[in-house]
Amino acid sequence: MRMKLHLPNSAFIGNIDSFLRGFVPSDPGSLTITSNPNWVSVHPLVLVMLASLSADLKPGSITIDNFEAKSKNYFERMGLFKFLGIQSGISIVKHESAGRFVPITQIKDSITLSQFVTDIIPLLHLDPLQTESIRYIVSELVRNVLEHSRSPHGAFVAAQYYPKSNSIKIGVADTGVGIKESISHSHLVKTNLEAIRLALMPGITGTTKQEGGTSQNAGAGLFFIKSIAHVNHSLFAVYSGSGFYKLLKNTKKSLPFDPFVDNHSKHNDFPKWQGTIVGVDISLDNTPEFTSLLDLIRQSYRDAIKSRRPKRYNKPQFI
Repeated sequence: MRMKLHLPNSAFIGNIDSFLRGFVPSDPGSLTITSNPNWVSVHPLVLVMLASLSADLKPGSITIDNFEAKSKNYFERMGLFKFLGIQSGISIVKHESAGRFVPITQIKDSITLSQFVTDIIPLLHLDPLQTESIRYIVSELVRNVLEHSRSPHGAFVAAQYYPKSNSIKIGVADTGVGIKESISHSHLVKTNLEAIRLALMPGITGTTKQEGGTSQNAGAGLFFIKSIAHVNHSLFAVYSGSGFYKLLKNTKKSLPFDPFVDNHSKHNDFPKWQGTIVGVDISLDNTPEFTSLLDLIRQSYRDAIKSRRPKRYNKPQFI
């Protein structure tokens, strides 16, 4: 039985649960994609999920049944058909993407990560100091995939700016070992959902049992991203193994240490995803809470950079 994934009329974080439950991970050697016949509108999370699945499949093992939706042009422009190894049968004029979206990008090293972070800047529509904070957490999220997922294909990322809501939607996916396997090296966890819970707490990583993580890996990447979604009343989701966590829109001003204290939904019986998928909506409207959090993140970023600086540069200075 082939793996199956159906693209519905709409699949964004708010209604992503039903889309993910429809994933059939039976045979990892082949994939059939079906779609709504009229219109398909999806979060970048869905795009990177499909792209990461394709990386483990041989050419010709992916089929798309009757994908004739009017939104087919969007999937072509975002680069999905290229990653699937399928000819879309359409030709489009590629308008400038800067400030509007970053198509699906495969990141396997620091060079491609730096380029993606650079490409995402025009989508943020923020002042330079605030942009620095967002760049940092996105970079940390993808860097963690490269360091801990053990996937030979790295991470797949995509992002899009939505002017009507002044928000950016970002998706990151990999087909590595998953959060439970990664975090189990240092923490005792019994379920995928329990592992996700720990991964969303600041200072907890899979590299050490030491509280607060290490100077090289403070374990705050996912926590900061969730926190940004929290203060701006946006959505955030993590899917790994059979575990799924979704941050719902919050009215609380405080940022709880425990993600299960937040307004959320969670499940531990989803179809098994071999790896990890993260999706986030970030409202870019300036609020006092948003500005304060970005200031905190920016300081954390500078402290992290300072701690990673090779000791040979920290030479004593003599007058």
